[in-house]
Amino acid sequence: MTEWRSDLGWAGRWLAAAGVVVGVLAGVAGCAHQAAADPGATEPTAGVGETDVRRRARIRLELAANYMQMGQSTVALEEVRQALATDPSYADAYHLRGLVYMGMGDLALAEDSFKRAQSMKPADPDIMHNYGWLLCQRQQYEQANQLFERALATPGYAARGKTLMSQGLCYQRAGRSAEAELTLLRAYELDPGNPVVGYQLASVMLSRGEDKRAQFYIRRVNNGDFANAQSLWLGIKVERALGDTVAVRQLGEQLHKRFPDAKETSAFDRGAFNE
Repeated sequence: MTEWRSDLGWAGRWLAAAGVVVGVLAGVAGCAHQAAADPGATEPTAGVGETDVRRRARIRLELAANYMQMGQSTVALEEVRQALATDPSYADAYHLRGLVYMGMGDLALAEDSFKRAQSMKPADPDIMHNYGWLLCQRQQYEQANQLFERALATPGYAARGKTLMSQGLCYQRAGRSAEAELTLLRAYELDPGNPVVGYQLASVMLSRGEDKRAQFYIRRVNNGDFANAQSLWLGIKVERALGDTVAVRQLGEQLHKRFPDAKETSAFDRGAFNE
């Protein structure tokens, strides 16, 4: 069962697992970037016009990506360092280094790496997206939104749903609930099975007094494979707002059965619905 949290401090951890960090992990394996078709790209696709220096750096970066995915950040950084020592002009290496630092919580070093990557590949929407998410975490909301919009405007951009989700979360974090709802609805149209989008839509709608609409989205999350203590707790709040005592009791029973030690279960027992 996937664990994720409702507060936006949760977002970086869960979103990385959900694939909101985009592009470079697939790109270093030669699956994402099509340089010949990308007017902003300055690097060859893996195996196509690739120099020996770039090939050796790419192999290092593939190792770094694998270590990052396994949570071995220190080893991943060492492999990135080796890749850049081999080829200092490798934008994807700076991009991946930014992702590793972001995962480690060192946002200043992450931003420096993203800036370097973007200076080398200014039209790469994956870099725009990841840099935008970093800026959102640093509460630089307008700059983040500009990067999200630029990524979304890129012809042929394949990760539009993920960028819309991140943009919606960023709007929510900035207290712009109306824009958050509209943007998350666009993300939902592209990826209706995404539990983060469904959860956040329900959260925004509940905060705006749209209880019945919130019920639709949170019930879909809680009836699927990604229900957890946070989504059940939000579901309880929604059903309580609608006066459905039977649904509240049933969701409370699920909390006790599946997540007896969760803080949400404790809050339910105390009747702390407004915490």
